[in-house]
Amino acid sequence: METALAFLIGIVAAASVYLMLSGNLIRFIFGLVLATNAVNLLIFVSGRLTPTRPPLIPENAEAPLGPVANALPQALILTAIVIGFALLSFVFILFYRTYQALGTVDTESMRVAESEEHEPGAGEEGDENAEGTSPREGAE
Repeated sequence: METALAFLIGIVAAASVYLMLSGNLIRFIFGLVLATNAVNLLIFVSGRLTPTRPPLIPENAEAPLGPVANALPQALILTAIVIGFALLSFVFILFYRTYQALGTVDTESMRVAESEEHEPGAGEEGDENAEGTSPREGAE
């Protein structure tokens, strides 16, 4: 069972990377969802899939008696689910604002929409020179 889940995790992770590199924001979001699910499955499998009882300590004992389930992977998965949901909400908001501003979900079209005036090393138009006037005012 653990081997089958390991292959499933690999397939889901590969699909998520493929979707995230496709160049489309909608596919990127689906890839991000798949990546978080692959990580959750990985944490789940790392805790081993054994039918043991919960880690409860009986009265007048200092440690659990017999084999018990490991509670750490379960706690980590719950934490990862909450963090993944918060990240997904943030990405949806970014996606919505990007689509509103640029009107496209294609990343190549977004690159074309960037202005060429803001290249590194080229000064800003609104900068003032040493005399306190903007470059346009000094040229007139």
